[in-house]
Amino acid sequence: MKDPRLEKLAKNLVRFSCRVKKGENVLIEVKDESAKPLVEALVEEIQAAGATPFVNLYDQRIMRKLIGGASDAWFDIMKEVDLLKMKKMHAFIGINGRNNSYEFSDIPGPKMKNYMQKYVQPVHFDQRVKHTKWCILAYPNPSYAQGSTMSTEAFENFYFNVTTLDYAKMDKAMDPLVKLMSKTDKVRLLGPGRTDLTFSIKKIPIIKCAGQMNIPDGEVFTAPVKDSVNGVIEYNTPTVYLGKKFEKVILTFKKGKIVKVEGDNVAKLEEIFNSDPGARYVGEFAIGVNPYVVKPMVDILFDEKIAGSIHFTPGNSYDEAPNGNHSQVHWDLVMIQTPEYGGGEIWFDGKLVRKDGLFVLKELKGLNPENLK
Repeated sequence: MKDPRLEKLAKNLVRFSCRVKKGENVLIEVKDESAKPLVEALVEEIQAAGATPFVNLYDQRIMRKLIGGASDAWFDIMKEVDLLKMKKMHAFIGINGRNNSYEFSDIPGPKMKNYMQKYVQPVHFDQRVKHTKWCILAYPNPSYAQGSTMSTEAFENFYFNVTTLDYAKMDKAMDPLVKLMSKTDKVRLLGPGRTDLTFSIKKIPIIKCAGQMNIPDGEVFTAPVKDSVNGVIEYNTPTVYLGKKFEKVILTFKKGKIVKVEGDNVAKLEEIFNSDPGARYVGEFAIGVNPYVVKPMVDILFDEKIAGSIHFTPGNSYDEAPNGNHSQVHWDLVMIQTPEYGGGEIWFDGKLVRKDGLFVLKELKGLNPENLK
């Protein structure tokens, strides 16, 4: 028997998120096989829309072996083949089945750097992000349930609540925040630990995300003026980057640049931020508002949408909100400002906008959790 929740999700992804039209080509890219039921539903929905589905299914254990032993020629051939395919696509749906979040954790650093520079950058950042309608999502399985400290059934119920909510309502509720941020120059963030950070977002585009690029979704993002960031931010959300987990990351900025790195595994943090010159500057500032995502589950697709959070992202900026920073790195590091996680404040041009995770301005209260569910 087909799960009606999967059919609803597939329809949302095809019709709303990727806005698939008759005659278009759609690539579904899947990591690990647990997501196959959703892939089947997507194939049917894409065909019903008069479009043509294509599927890449990757087993992460096999990819670990391939990347760990790859030559430069292997990366070049993979890039050439997949870049050719990506250029034929009008839309892209990426599904992370995530059997193991740490599958790539023991791939040697130089191999991962090659993977990012020679494959991910040209195929995904340069082609897919810039030239297709795309959406990335996770798929519920025991690994995600464990990461969120839930039973498998409870996580599945949570997952379908968060992926099939009324994104059109959220989209409309974001308009006043976009309007306010578009008029804002100076931003100040206060939060857990030593967090006291200032920067400008003047003249940088403001982009709302309500179900058209990520599922789950729920953020409004921009970028700081590249050299305007000063102060300290202490991220309080565990994170995995390239298969390695970090419990604490504290960054000190001066004139936009990361000048001091603290936390666990500082040597690895320094390696990431030394990947290229742009890795020490920030490419994104975003405010999370998804009412169903309220605690970390060590998966950025969920954690960056946590209601009452922000993410402040070292590395590459998006073309939609460019600040001139370019990097192979784009690391969405999250700070939660709700009382359970130490509280915090967001100020725009000297005016308090959000306190302890709740918007205080009348025109923004529609984005508070009780108004979005």
